[in-house]
Amino acid sequence: MGTATNPYVSEQGDILANVHTLPWLEVGGGTRFKVLRACPVTGDWALFVNMEPGAAFQSHRHQGVGQFFITKGELLYEVGSAPEGTYGFEPVFAEHAQARCEVETEMLFLGSGAVTYFKPDGGIDYVFDAQTLIGLVSGEAHLDIGN
Repeated sequence: MGTATNPYVSEQGDILANVHTLPWLEVGGGTRFKVLRACPVTGDWALFVNMEPGAAFQSHRHQGVGQFFITKGELLYEVGSAPEGTYGFEPVFAEHAQARCEVETEMLFLGSGAVTYFKPDGGIDYVFDAQTLIGLVSGEAHLDIGN
């Protein structure tokens, strides 16, 4: 029913994932995260994210809703400043030119569906979703989000 490095999942599907025991996945550009949940059936996923000062997410579009809660630091993007204690909701098809931080920042992020990331020329760089996370956790996939 789980180990010190994997979430506990009950027969009914309850999940207990302890961020203090889960491994960090380094994804490049000063960002790393711990996968709390990734469901291939619903496409829902949950992450605990850590961003070093200067880390950023490139231009992207949410194909499903996203929700976040900042537990440390501050996330900055065109919508505004999201300091510690801020809850954020990102609707389906929300587009963001860049999300970044100037101080170490941590957050809980809940995603539904995919997020499409774009190259500087507007072309698609990659699509991030529950399947991506499952591949990262199993070691079958690699991700370098860069800046």
